[in-house]
Amino acid sequence: MSESMKKRCGWAENSTPLDQKYHDEEWGRPVTDDRVWFEFLTLEGAQAGLSWTTILHKREGYRQAFDGFDYEKIAQYSETEQEHLRENPNIIRNKLKIKSTVTNAQAFIRVQKEFGSFNDYIWAFVGGKPIMNKWSNMNQVPVSTPESDGMSKDLKKRGFKFVGTTICYALMQATGLVMDHTRDCFCYLELKK
Repeated sequence: MSESMKKRCGWAENSTPLDQKYHDEEWGRPVTDDRVWFEFLTLEGAQAGLSWTTILHKREGYRQAFDGFDYEKIAQYSETEQEHLRENPNIIRNKLKIKSTVTNAQAFIRVQKEFGSFNDYIWAFVGGKPIMNKWSNMNQVPVSTPESDGMSKDLKKRGFKFVGTTICYALMQATGLVMDHTRDCFCYLELKK
């Protein structure tokens, strides 16, 4: 199917090529790799108060600044290393968001030790398989659900930061825990299989 023929979800229909590529290739596709989970957890937290387009444009900067999202390394970042990150124009230089990445790496490792993997832990919030929604338009898509409420509460209890219910729902959408592509989107039929 040619690019011009593809019908996408409303948020990606008239967006930047980077947004469209993300929509077409990543958004809503189930994640199982712990490093990818940590990447999305970091980026979703960084997005708080900003647009996803802003984060996508800084994604490569995040990969470089945060050692390819190596949570083992990030968990060891010193205060000095965190201060240096505040000078990096390729990431969101908010002190609390930078610190939360380190705090979240430490909490992430604790979850892995308890559950065997972060992947096993996080998929339990949806019973181990994606919630398949059938929205006809983006106006029907919620910003949070009982599942994201539960996830947020549990993540906070485990020491994670920037994991409110809206951020958790966005994380669920991005990583395929929920499938929120609208029924008229070409990805809907692909992922419905």
